Amino acid sequence: MRDAAANARALRAPLAPSLLAFAVAFGLAAPLAAQERGQPADADKAAVLDAVSVTATRKVEDAKEVPIAVSAISADRLDIAGSGGEDIRFLASRLPSLNIESSFGRAFPRFYVRGLGNTDFDVNASQPVSLVYDDVVLENPILKGFPAFDLDQVELLRGPQGTLFGRNTPAGVVKFNSALPDEVFGGYGQLALGRFDSVNVEGAVGGPINEAWRTRFSFLSQSRNDWVDNTGGGPNSDLEGYDEQAARWQLQYVGTEGFDALFNIHARKLDGTARLFRANVFVPGTNQLRPDFARDRVSIDGRNEQDLDALGAIAKLRWDFDGYSLHSITGYETVDAFSRGDIDGGFGAVFAPPFGPGLIPFTAESGDGLPSHHQFTQELRLESVNEGPLNWQGGVFYFSENLRIDSFNFDTLAGDVVNGYARQQQENDAWAVFGSVDYDVSEAFTLRGGLRYTHDEKEFTAERTQSPLSFLGIGPIGPISVSPDDSDVSWDLSGTYRLNEDVNLYGRIARGFRAPSIQGRLLFGDVVSVADSETVLSYELGMKADLFDNRARLNAAIYTYTIDDQQLTAVGGGTNFNTLINADETEGYGFEMDVEAYVTDQLLMTAGVSYNHTEIKDRDLAVQPCGGGCTVLDPVGPVPGTVSIDGNPLPQAPEWIYNLTARYGIPVGDDAEFFVFTDWAYRSEVNFFLYESAEFTGDPLLEAGLRVGYRWNYGLYEIAAFGRNIFDEQEAVGGIDFNNLTGFVNEPRVYGVELSIWF
Repeated sequence: MRDAAANARALRAPLAPSLLAFAVAFGLAAPLAAQERGQPADADKAAVLDAVSVTATRKVEDAKEVPIAVSAISADRLDIAGSGGEDIRFLASRLPSLNIESSFGRAFPRFYVRGLGNTDFDVNASQPVSLVYDDVVLENPILKGFPAFDLDQVELLRGPQGTLFGRNTPAGVVKFNSALPDEVFGGYGQLALGRFDSVNVEGAVGGPINEAWRTRFSFLSQSRNDWVDNTGGGPNSDLEGYDEQAARWQLQYVGTEGFDALFNIHARKLDGTARLFRANVFVPGTNQLRPDFARDRVSIDGRNEQDLDALGAIAKLRWDFDGYSLHSITGYETVDAFSRGDIDGGFGAVFAPPFGPGLIPFTAESGDGLPSHHQFTQELRLESVNEGPLNWQGGVFYFSENLRIDSFNFDTLAGDVVNGYARQQQENDAWAVFGSVDYDVSEAFTLRGGLRYTHDEKEFTAERTQSPLSFLGIGPIGPISVSPDDSDVSWDLSGTYRLNEDVNLYGRIARGFRAPSIQGRLLFGDVVSVADSETVLSYELGMKADLFDNRARLNAAIYTYTIDDQQLTAVGGGTNFNTLINADETEGYGFEMDVEAYVTDQLLMTAGVSYNHTEIKDRDLAVQPCGGGCTVLDPVGPVPGTVSIDGNPLPQAPEWIYNLTARYGIPVGDDAEFFVFTDWAYRSEVNFFLYESAEFTGDPLLEAGLRVGYRWNYGLYEIAAFGRNIFDEQEAVGGIDFNNLTGFVNEPRVYGVELSIWF
């Protein structure tokens, strides 16, 4: 069976570039679009693309006018991609240069843009990709897993965004925009039933309360039964199920005297299982899964669980004056989370037989909790509103976060008793002053530029009160305190040239930075590591064009960047300890292109492609490789037991990403339609860690979706059958390297039916 699967993968993987090349060659692409629901289509009017509006510059603009590499996914496409109950990781490879992975499962996504990200699994990890949800930055990685539901669109801003979005955005920003309250009563409801007894329910309802007030309530409920059998004798006989709910309530005031307000309260609750790790899942000397690997079976003896509760509130106020507007955005977020898993991925140990699968040198079962977390943000922004050639915006921003992290180690063989405990506490305060100006030099040429001054400071303390290695004479340590702080100036300068009515060319230079980071997991180590600030300088040239009388759209960009003092995380290794390090320099370059088009009035397609090359440049930088017998490919480092990573690509950074969607509709009468929709996402191979090895390298991954359905009453009702990962592609997407050849795999094939109603 493994040979057959490998042959099928070998046939399919090259197919993705071919499909995308075909699509690009014929100018294919387009987000799922249709006439306004409940209204008849104009049969005599040719289908054209609507303009795409984005908020990449903190105000609503036509995407063609924005001198940034920005892509957007509409609400319809988001619904389809997430129909199988997937968490936010379903966006991976759906946009050029975007990868998302997680070793925590649904609770802790890690984002990578143009190859830049962070593999650190610490609950306090800093990421260079910022996630902004309804104009509020979600800094902690647990917050970034908030579900995607009832959205207007998702925007991906590639490249440094330090001027308008601040620190910790050297790679880019993923921006979620919720659907807003409407001026008329309406909403929708969706019910999907699928494989593994999956049940997904989503909906929204809202409208006017009176002439000045509107409201909207939206909700999401996702559940799946445990479908993985555990043969290892642990306390969980079945695994991989989850039960998740999220809700959002918005209240909007639309004033007539120059004042508007929008209030947002949102919450999330998750009860599920942590990521399933599988011991010795790789064939030694290769990255191939073992011949007896089965996705629906695992053999672990530790406990696996995950719980999360999150609550947040946002207040957005706007005052309109003569020639300018004042904006206030206040945000508060809090989350309580705990995740526990069997990290060694097996049962028993060599000193406590029986053990397996394969060699289990020692047991590893741990858990991380975030019992206390509070984030507060406040922004005041003033922007000009006029028809003249000069426009500007500027403001101040304040960020405050307080958190505590509890880390536990459990003695699996002694009945899951706690034999190790460590604690981290951190206070992070940052403030910034920023400004941006754009000036129409002529009718054809516009210049934009911006500056942001940021000051960031942290107060961090960590201690270990109980060591899991006490049998080696290792005891408590700490408290250890560090207080890093730094100030920096980010900036950007860009120009847009209107070649003609349909084509814009742009160039952009941008500098961004990431504030100092701290790694203080003292459970297995005695050192708190601090990474200095990293800075990035990026150069970008791009083109944005509307083609064939607005039946097609093309966006393309080439870029290069250099990162000084890049923050990297040496994860795991033989000592099972995370350490932050700074690389002298990292270089990257590449290109991105996405196209949209009506091929015919019934056929809509999208296609995207990106190439991202990354390279660490530091002759003296070395890390400790795996402690589980992997085949290391890097040369020996300057310190015994280390290997050099000079010249290596960044981890979880695929060079190639392709995506393709196609929707074909067949009219049935005047008010109905039968349709077929397919979507494909491909990424090339990735390294799991900073060092290179034969085993801890992820093969190319191609995942495809299919949806066949029927719409009637002018699109107000829809019944559809869907499939996600329809070829049941299975590949390792990450690893654990300190104990044995442990890995974890991508999501399984899911299929089902979905009923949707709009009103």
